[in-house]
Amino acid sequence: MDHFEKYPLITQKYSDYILFKQAFEIVSQKEHLSISGLEKIISLRASMNKGLPVRLKEAFPNIIPVQRPFINLPLILSPYWLAGFVTGDGCFFINIFKSKTAKTGFGVSLIFQITQHSRDAELMKSFISFFNCGRFSFRSNKDHSDFLVTTFSDINDKIIPFFKKYEIEGAKASDFEDFCKAAEIIKAKGHLNTKGLDVILKLKEGKNRKNMKVI
Repeated sequence: MDHFEKYPLITQKYSDYILFKQAFEIVSQKEHLSISGLEKIISLRASMNKGLPVRLKEAFPNIIPVQRPFINLPLILSPYWLAGFVTGDGCFFINIFKSKTAKTGFGVSLIFQITQHSRDAELMKSFISFFNCGRFSFRSNKDHSDFLVTTFSDINDKIIPFFKKYEIEGAKASDFEDFCKAAEIIKAKGHLNTKGLDVILKLKEGKNRKNMKVI
């Protein structure tokens, strides 16, 4: 809690933290040892994350969720914060798909994507102005939303230079490195021949298995 007081969350998850802190105060005062205190905590829990699980709904059918705080976005996003955010919730895809027009029979595209719960739709939309490219869309179930950049010139001229300056950390740095190598091949039109396509396939094989589907 000391950490998040000093470095506040930016997304709507900060609401969960505020409710978590209120629950902490109840526990620290030992109010949770009474039925009324326990019900206060369950009311807080009902407004956090995905709400109450079935077992708690059945055990406490009369619980009324507290009002969930709404978090305003900062006027200016820190590029360092955004690099850390993408390290956790962003994806660099190498997409290979069947193509009737390509001599190799396959086309190649690059996709940069960030996914969040739909409650953070405004944050996701703000990435369009931050990067000056991309688009926003809700998923079919409306529970999640995506910020996507699929135009190669935007990826090459805006996304890659940004993350070279504000570096990705951890295992995802390897994904970004492969993503950049694939971009260089595409830029040189090497993906249009079998040799270049084979190199991109090998780069793709080094990525997370769930990002490897050939469409």
